[in-house]
Amino acid sequence: MRIISGSMRGTKLYTLEGENTRPTLDRVKEALFSKISEKLYESVVLDLFAGSGALGIESLSRGAKKAVLCDSSREAIKIINQNISKTKTEENIILYNCDFKKALQSIKDNDMKFDIVFLDPPYKTNYAVDSVKIIMDSDLLQDDGIIIIETDDKNRVIDNLDKEIINLYDIKQYGRVNLLFLNKE
Repeated sequence: MRIISGSMRGTKLYTLEGENTRPTLDRVKEALFSKISEKLYESVVLDLFAGSGALGIESLSRGAKKAVLCDSSREAIKIINQNISKTKTEENIILYNCDFKKALQSIKDNDMKFDIVFLDPPYKTNYAVDSVKIIMDSDLLQDDGIIIIETDDKNRVIDNLDKEIINLYDIKQYGRVNLLFLNKE
């Protein structure tokens, strides 16, 4: 896995090994960042299920000013720390090693708000929908902010989203991967 564009373009990142991981494919990442490129400059980004930290670090490479990364896996945190060190982004990243609910509570307690939120949780969970609800109930999304969910079952996610608190404004499909783009009503 590598940084596709920006100031760190071409930098190879460390990745998690194993059958339970699925890094975002370069072609999906490229399409995603092309779609949100106008929102990235000076943005504050949250990557709630960070894995290797690639989405947050790619955002910094493309002009974001701050990235908050969270993962509950110690192994993922080890990889993220290696990638932070390799890309020299220590000053621009806040890292949480805990459950996503605890991280969101801490973020709320620290009065942080985000321009862009990436949600790429384990596919067979309801973590994406649960995260959206907490983010919206806690007012963690800027008024013009967006949430992007990566899923392999768009219908399950869409059917469980609360349409009164969040607006699904676009869906992109890349093979079995779906990207859902959400914003405030």
